[in-house]
Amino acid sequence: MKATRNEQGITTAEYAVGTAAGAGLAGVLYQLVTGGFGDQLLRMLFDHVLGLLGIG
Repeated sequence: MKATRNEQGITTAEYAVGTAAGAGLAGVLYQLVTGGFGDQLLRMLFDHVLGLLGIG
C-alpha cells in the first residue's frame, strides 16, 4: 500500500525562508522607489497614464 502525504500549507522552515526573501525584496523595492530612479519612474508612469486618458 502506497502512503500518501497531505502537503497543504508550508512548513516552518519554508515559511521562514519565504518571509526572509519577502523582506529582502521589500527592502530592495523600497530603495528603488525612494531613490532618484524610483521618483523618475513614478513620474514617467504617471505622465504616461495621464496622456493615455487625454488629461496630460
